[in-house]
Amino acid sequence: MSADLVLWGASGHAKVLAECVERLGYRVVALFDNDPGVSSPLEGVTVHVGWDGFLKWRQSWHGAVSFLVAIGGQKGAVRLDIHDRLEREGLVPISIVHPTAYVAGNATIGKGGQVLANAAVGVEVRLGRQTIVNTSASVDHECVLGDGVHIAPGATLTGCVTVGDRSLVGAGTVVLPRVRIGRDVIVGAGSVVVRDIPDGTTVAGNPARVMRAEAA
Repeated sequence: MSADLVLWGASGHAKVLAECVERLGYRVVALFDNDPGVSSPLEGVTVHVGWDGFLKWRQSWHGAVSFLVAIGGQKGAVRLDIHDRLEREGLVPISIVHPTAYVAGNATIGKGGQVLANAAVGVEVRLGRQTIVNTSASVDHECVLGDGVHIAPGATLTGCVTVGDRSLVGAGTVVLPRVRIGRDVIVGAGSVVVRDIPDGTTVAGNPARVMRAEAA
């Protein structure tokens, strides 16, 4: 696997990933972002704008290169789309575990997964593609997280929790054991989730209650 790495996304999350991958022996050689007004957060690393910018860069870069998607929040679908397109262009997704994080030996991390500083991933946990376990978050034993999930900083998933594809569990949230969170769910920061949450809903509070649901 190449030690040269590109990041798609050039804001705060790119800074977080750059610090992590440097510790792991990777070198960030390019940044990509859809915002033409964004400035590079990394000294000496150029930001290329959009897919046109990526294709021009790709024509000039002939060596092997790996990638991470540096987009957090509730944009799991975006992360997955970018992941698929970059793979089709021949780039190699990596999964990263920050040196200060704990991941059990029998946990599994999907392609593009990110376990960041001081996070914990317990025994028999399964993380899907492009899933983020952010700073100081805890995912306890036997939890199953789908593709494109984001567990925000300081959130706690107790044992046997299931989180569906593309869902966001907000900062400081606590999810009680065996709760099932559906696909495309947003759990507001600081919530306490005590019961199952259906697909496509936004919940918040202690206990978490539905604030909004997708139209049928």
